[in-house]
Amino acid sequence: MSRHRVAVLGLVLLAGLVGLLPPVSGQEPPPAAKQGRDQEVRIIVGNMRREKDLVIAEKDVEIRYGDLELFADRVEYNSKTKDVLAEGNVVIRMPKEVISAERAVGNLETRMFRIERASGMLQPTIFYRAREVERKEPNLYALREARLTTCSQTVPRWEFSFRRAELVKGDHISMWGALFRLKNVPVFYLPYMRYPLERERTTGFLSPEIGYTEHKGFTLSQSFYWAFARNMDLTLTADIYSARGVGGGLEYRYLLPGGTGGEARVYLFRFRRDEFGLQPDNAYILRLNHNQPLPAGFRLVANVDYQSSFEFLREFDNNFRRAVVSNRRSEVYVARSWGNASLSARASRFETYFRQVDNSIVMTYLPQVNFSLSSMPLWRGSPVFFTLGSSLTSWEYGWSAAFAEGVQRKSTSLNLSPVLSLPLRGLPWLDVVTSVAANLQYYGQSYQPNTKRVTSEPIFVPRYSANVEIRGPKLYRLFYGADGEAKLKHVIEPFVQYSYDSPVDQSSRVVTPYGFYRYHQVRYGMTNHFLARVNGMPRSVVQVEAEQTTYLSPEDGPLSQFKVDGRTPRSSELNGRIRVDPGRGYNVDFGMAYNPYQKALSMIRLSAGLGRYESGTSMSVSWFKSLNAWVENIPPELRDLYNRHQVAVWGQLRLPALNVDLMGDIDFNIQERQLLYTAGRAVYHYQCLDFTAEVRVFYFRARPEAQFKFSLGLGNVTPSSDFLSGLGF
Repeated sequence: MSRHRVAVLGLVLLAGLVGLLPPVSGQEPPPAAKQGRDQEVRIIVGNMRREKDLVIAEKDVEIRYGDLELFADRVEYNSKTKDVLAEGNVVIRMPKEVISAERAVGNLETRMFRIERASGMLQPTIFYRAREVERKEPNLYALREARLTTCSQTVPRWEFSFRRAELVKGDHISMWGALFRLKNVPVFYLPYMRYPLERERTTGFLSPEIGYTEHKGFTLSQSFYWAFARNMDLTLTADIYSARGVGGGLEYRYLLPGGTGGEARVYLFRFRRDEFGLQPDNAYILRLNHNQPLPAGFRLVANVDYQSSFEFLREFDNNFRRAVVSNRRSEVYVARSWGNASLSARASRFETYFRQVDNSIVMTYLPQVNFSLSSMPLWRGSPVFFTLGSSLTSWEYGWSAAFAEGVQRKSTSLNLSPVLSLPLRGLPWLDVVTSVAANLQYYGQSYQPNTKRVTSEPIFVPRYSANVEIRGPKLYRLFYGADGEAKLKHVIEPFVQYSYDSPVDQSSRVVTPYGFYRYHQVRYGMTNHFLARVNGMPRSVVQVEAEQTTYLSPEDGPLSQFKVDGRTPRSSELNGRIRVDPGRGYNVDFGMAYNPYQKALSMIRLSAGLGRYESGTSMSVSWFKSLNAWVENIPPELRDLYNRHQVAVWGQLRLPALNVDLMGDIDFNIQERQLLYTAGRAVYHYQCLDFTAEVRVFYFRARPEAQFKFSLGLGNVTPSSDFLSGLGF
């Protein structure tokens, strides 16, 4: 599992103290001496004398032992017991670690050492000072009266001081009695802290995130990250809202042998009693993604996104785009493919809540089984291709109030659709595809004749269809530059598609969620491509599309439910799109729909981007307007279900000269002329510190609310995760 996580507080004081001091013997030039580990000892010294087994070296002593270098003013080495004593300006240098000390005592045979008044650096940027360091086990060290920081200044921007600590080499350091300081000013005290020694996955606390909101009071978020296995990790988060209650979240990520993997997120919130002594019901959020291979080549996928209360999500979720969309979703399906064949079975439930009417639309499938054969030649070398689609579906649909009363729409259907197609792609400037199909549908329920009462009487509905799609003729023109080379190619591609569905005598008795329609129609339009060479390859830098559909049997087509001057519309809206993406750091995507009967734009959509996110400086604009021009006399409480007009602007700016990153977000409801959401964030990179401050204002909530948050990044320690913000800003 590759998940970059940094936990809290740890120090790698002695990552290689495991053999810091080698045995010493001989004089300049140094003799070779073989120890128990076949390591050669070389001693460079100003003065040296022997007293039986004791070697005493003084004045600029230098010892080289494998990948270890030891420098000191004075060294005593016992060649019999393997004891070493180094004093005065002691420096121990090993790969990825340098230690300075006043005194070091150790035994080369046991590799146990005690270093006094030590200071050192662990690569790349962890610095420490300790009164005493003791190696207790090969990868375990004990520190007493020590300090830790990632700052290189004489007076560090920040540091932790602690009474004692245990260091696990290459992993983390656990500190007891930790005092955090900014400069020399004490800020807070923690009885226990754990700091990672690597920037990769390491168990420990994340730095806390503190804040204030108008209606929820002071807030505190604290997370603990637990990397308990190479393929699994867990994040536990506690949230405190002084005026509303407490919450707890769990994020569990896993990747098991054989390709099984996923993520589970659970959050529970317990409310405080309000000023009237009432306590709201607890709220919870459950999100799950699971993917697992099964025997015989099948694969299981499960997805759950559920919250106990839509109002809780709206009032507490700090991700604006998630808080304003009230959806619940849960599904599980099993699928397998064999060459051109595929089989899937799904059970699912989808719910969308509408605050305007305090009701939800619910759709369930239990089960939904599909089997298909993709396009394959009817015989070897045949120009005719065969496709088969089939399904067995049991569904229920309606408002949640209808489900409560047991009057929701529901039915079971069996569908079989064989298709024969003949693609003709060898014609000059022209692509033609023709197909014929049979749609054989069996419905286990039906409407009682001339009513909307569902009965258990089944009906069989056979339909036959034909389709012809023609693309072309493809016309193009080349545009040349002053150097005579082609710079731009304009390609025009018109298309027309004719679709025929045979009439159905019992169409009024068919029970479906959204209506039963006959598609006898002509769809036509044109696509324009402007191609240019980008990085030596042709690229569609501008694309312009327009299309419309004319219904040849409008009385039973998809517009039959709408009337214009008492008549059924014969043509659909005119849809167009312009897309500009030259691959140079900007793009524009504009779409629109024009209703020719109401003479009104029913939809306008614009999205534009400038710069790239990874560069730290970019901006995006999203504008959307929709108007259901077909529906007249909409009740005021339902108007917002059909009509929307909003604009959103998001941007980030990196200021390297000031070491500042800025981010901003604005969402505005043009239709109602009111702000929905504004947010701003600033991150100040102060050498070894990252200060993050943000403000968010939620205008769409029952009571508009401003929220302020602050957090610190301390070297390998990132701020606590905000479960109720997710990844969005």
